[in-house]
Amino acid sequence: MMYPLTIGLAIGNSDLWEQTQACLAQLSVPIVVEHKDTGDIRTFLDRLEINRPDVVLVDISGWTEPIEGLVSAIREAIGDPMIIALNTTSDTEAILSSFRAGINEYLFPPLYDSLKKALERRSADRKHRRDGVASRSGRAFAFLSAKGGCGATTLVCHVAADLGRRNEHVLLMDLDLNAGMVAFITKTASVYSFLDAINNLHRLDIHYWKALVSSAMPGVEIVASPLALASKQPSDGQVRRILAFARPLYNLTLVDLGHGLSRMAMAALDEIDEVCLVTTVDVPALHQSKQIIQTLLENGYRKNRIRLIINRAPKRLGITPSDLEKMLGLAIFFVIPDDHWELNKANMDGRMLASQSDLGKQISRLSTKLAGVEENATASKKLFRLFG
Repeated sequence: MMYPLTIGLAIGNSDLWEQTQACLAQLSVPIVVEHKDTGDIRTFLDRLEINRPDVVLVDISGWTEPIEGLVSAIREAIGDPMIIALNTTSDTEAILSSFRAGINEYLFPPLYDSLKKALERRSADRKHRRDGVASRSGRAFAFLSAKGGCGATTLVCHVAADLGRRNEHVLLMDLDLNAGMVAFITKTASVYSFLDAINNLHRLDIHYWKALVSSAMPGVEIVASPLALASKQPSDGQVRRILAFARPLYNLTLVDLGHGLSRMAMAALDEIDEVCLVTTVDVPALHQSKQIIQTLLENGYRKNRIRLIINRAPKRLGITPSDLEKMLGLAIFFVIPDDHWELNKANMDGRMLASQSDLGKQISRLSTKLAGVEENATASKKLFRLFG
């Protein structure tokens, strides 16, 4: 079974078109962009930028411009897809010039076997990226709210602060480009943001990175979201490259993904060890949680890498933990009790939660468990008593 891939096609030659369609239909690989007019490459690039396929197949049999320009335009539009050149000939010079231009694969008829193998290689590579992340240096966790208002941003900021106090070397990155509340909660003042890293990938090194991050909390370096909504969203490849660069520099990387599964969130998850799905127990949030879990599983994200966190749990609730787990198809990783009074007081005072407050202690237990230390059985039982 292949890891899920999506395909974009720009094929003008009728024979190449028919062979490609037949192969993809048999492999059940979804095509998200179909384009037959290879003379109108601008429209094709616009559609690629919207749909962002994993693999781009482009017919170069009638291409008269330098291949380098085409490859550069595709990568500028969507980052780092596999680019497969299709041609009617096996001409050696055409093959060499394609590879020199940055083409990943060069295929010619009959297409079925060679295209199938190329897609299997890409599938295996994507699966390895998602399954093999944890083996690399520096662990990475993403916090994702089931819907707006579930509190993932508040949790990730306080978990980062707690781990920083324990002398862990922590990176806190805000990838919620719509809300960007990490800087507000942590009282971070920075002229730079995540988008500055994106716009300077060509010069990204440790010296530039150190100038980019802010240190508003002990032991924690912060990359904020831009103050203004970006006019152009970063590509999947750009998001992955930033995370791949940053995570080996820290013991722990914590990422705020905002709420819902955006395209950028899905791209970031290729560089994330575990995603912490934060939900409350109201019906809309639980509904969204179930949808997110299902989408992650369908896209190859393993169940044992999804951490379900119940936030703002009331003292009395007419549902048991086992019923919740059965409903969502996932074990509950942690429960945070509702303490809006303490949190509101901290916000009004312009400070983080006190580490010795009741809610601060619960978040400390969460960060301990995430960092790989077993939570003691007594605390675990106490948390679950919140449900009844």
